[in-house]
Amino acid sequence: MIHPKQLRTYFSALAKIVFIVLIPLGIAACSQPKKPLHLPKTNLKEAALLPKPLKTVATFSAFALDQFTSIHTPTDGQLDDIAHFLSEKIELKTGLRIPVNAAAEGLAQRIIYINQADSLKALDKEAYQLYINKDSIILNAATSEAAFRGVQTLRQLIPEQSNDTLNQHAIWPVPTGKIVDHPNFAHRGTMLDVARHFFSVKEVKKYIDALAYYKINVLHLHLTDDQGWRIEIKAWPKLTEIGGQTEVGGGKGGFYSQEDYKDLVAYASKHYITIIPEVDMPGHTNAASLSYPILHAGGKAEKPRIRTDMKVGYSSLHTEKDTVYRFIDDVVREISALSPGPYFHIGGDESHVTKKKDYINFVERVATIVEKHGKRMVGWADIAAAGIDSTTVAQFWRSTENAEKSIGKGAKLILSPAKKAYLDMKYDTLSKHGLDWAGLIPVDTAYLWNPETYSGIPKEHILGIEAPLWSETIATLSELEYLAFPRIIGYAELGWSTPENRSWEEYKERLARQTPYLERMGINYYPSPLIQWVQKE
Repeated sequence: MIHPKQLRTYFSALAKIVFIVLIPLGIAACSQPKKPLHLPKTNLKEAALLPKPLKTVATFSAFALDQFTSIHTPTDGQLDDIAHFLSEKIELKTGLRIPVNAAAEGLAQRIIYINQADSLKALDKEAYQLYINKDSIILNAATSEAAFRGVQTLRQLIPEQSNDTLNQHAIWPVPTGKIVDHPNFAHRGTMLDVARHFFSVKEVKKYIDALAYYKINVLHLHLTDDQGWRIEIKAWPKLTEIGGQTEVGGGKGGFYSQEDYKDLVAYASKHYITIIPEVDMPGHTNAASLSYPILHAGGKAEKPRIRTDMKVGYSSLHTEKDTVYRFIDDVVREISALSPGPYFHIGGDESHVTKKKDYINFVERVATIVEKHGKRMVGWADIAAAGIDSTTVAQFWRSTENAEKSIGKGAKLILSPAKKAYLDMKYDTLSKHGLDWAGLIPVDTAYLWNPETYSGIPKEHILGIEAPLWSETIATLSELEYLAFPRIIGYAELGWSTPENRSWEEYKERLARQTPYLERMGINYYPSPLIQWVQKE
């Protein structure tokens, strides 16, 4: 049953369409004789939507997307941008050039209307509803972010092939019905390690395009490690002059200028993805200490040198020098100023040569620096050893004990269990790339776990899930895609869809039908033998 509020929202949108769209289109369109369209019977519930929506109702007809379709929005600038985004993606897929809020030319016969519905905000800021009828598609959304999520669903509903053999012009029949949807978790992310191997702005943007298609909303960038420092810090220029020139395997490395990073942040923001910057410390800091030896801890920490290997746990910043904290303050300040998102990730894992009491003191001092610059501290769950509080977010990757300690101190958790969610683990023994220290993660293992019950962590303590991709064994975008796809699609569904709405048997059928999109976008996905991939016609 449709709730009365939903009906009011629906009819309110219809009223707007009548006055804003249909009347300006004029009598001219009505005076043109419409030839009957031959549309196939459809079933919206059988669409290969990923992630799976909360609720889908089919009405078994079709909206005829064709040259006589137009897109309309209210006057809101962000919705207008989203409408143009949709128009661009429709053209990429179909070749159709769909006008947005265009002046009446007497041609439009069907419309796509994107509307902000404040009544949906009570459900979730990403809540949206799609009403697909023969002559109209109405997207009601709580916010512009929600509208963007709904647009991804609509993109997936457009068939790969037109049925122009049944009509005198090309038509892409979109199945009719209703979709009511919002995410299960607010945080649905992936981490990309650009420190072990560097990936360019262009490459990361391509990755963002695909992440957005599956409603991922967080990209965590691991910007620094022993093998490389990847972001310009104006107060400490040698970090990139020296630390940015190396990577695993002896490649040339690279780094983002602050303008590069701002460009990435802006591009991600356009796709409603928040970038979380990570500067790993006090361990994983060889590249920083190589650039500025004064930062080096000494003692058990190995002397800084160019590192192109994959070893971990041997480096540390000096935890008692004021210079180190001045350095951290500059780094956090400059990166925070470029990062509009609420978080700053301090790393904090595998600091094996830092004394425990020094590690605790370090994390607590860095927490005050992060807070000072207006950010909320995130760290790998190892930081639970320190006096963290409810403003902190801990990222669970290995130790259940650390996760439980974090919860006990009031911190929220991001779930990234290595045995289930590490994208750098091999699929199987035949995988070309990846590691296996946490085990093999085939496509079904990646999907068949429940974040809400994993290791007994209550949902109220979980901010969301994140799938990390460490880059020790990959040096190109093609290799990155091989490890990420198709597993990242499953993680997107684990973050968005409710447990009762998920089924491996049903999911693998929808996943199999992603081939046309992946191939059209030139994504080098791993063709898992567990999936009967549908080949593009």
